[in-house]
Amino acid sequence: MDWMRVRGAARWVVLAAAIAVVSGCHRRESAKQIPPQALPPVAQQAAPESNPAVAKIPVTPAPPGGIDEADLDFIATHRPVLSEVGYATWYSAPYEGRRAANGEVFDGNALTAAQRTLPMGTLVVVTNLRTGQSSAMRITDRGPFVGDRMIDLTIASARAIGVYRTGLARVQMDVYETPKPISTGGRWCVQIGAFHSRRDALRLKKRLIERYPGSNVIEFPGEHSYWVRIRPPGDDRRMATYIARHTRPREGNAYLTRLD
Repeated sequence: MDWMRVRGAARWVVLAAAIAVVSGCHRRESAKQIPPQALPPVAQQAAPESNPAVAKIPVTPAPPGGIDEADLDFIATHRPVLSEVGYATWYSAPYEGRRAANGEVFDGNALTAAQRTLPMGTLVVVTNLRTGQSSAMRITDRGPFVGDRMIDLTIASARAIGVYRTGLARVQMDVYETPKPISTGGRWCVQIGAFHSRRDALRLKKRLIERYPGSNVIEFPGEHSYWVRIRPPGDDRRMATYIARHTRPREGNAYLTRLD
């Protein structure tokens, strides 16, 4: 039997087991959730954007539970198109019951995750580099907007790869399938914060409007904090990248973020 087929079949079994664990009963566990500097804001609750020229981002549906058997078959028969190593955390409340960035209601029991720049709906496999545990999941939300963290997991995804108890882990993220190209196109913005004072957020908003005319700039509340988002004309990636590199907020950071 071909070695690659054996390896693919083995990985399919591991991933299928992860789905079974998540869909089954969850026993009570004492978990350590690493407190973020500021919780990632919920985009759908932001103040309405006043510029009618800024296109709305359509809903990107995900399978019930985040992934399905077709996803596992695809992973077992394909190689990653991109791999990255970084830190993973997990998040839950206060997002349970609210809409995630893909337009669907956030579900902490689904094998999904938040990531800043991969196309919405991207299929990935995340591996805990300390324990070797891995699971397939789908990108349905944006974040984490904290430091050097690469990906934010739901509770189900965190349990599947052994991150739930530790709260923070070094992981490898293998990208298998993207609904849209990674390196070209896309709708981009820069998310800046978090600010403790709304006055500081409004001050930055004013400066950005003056510095980048034609851009759509909003200020909106996060969880006990305030954020500023700027969408350049046409949600252009090059312009958004330039803004992210040249914006130095008094608090927090400027994060390049893909909207679609």
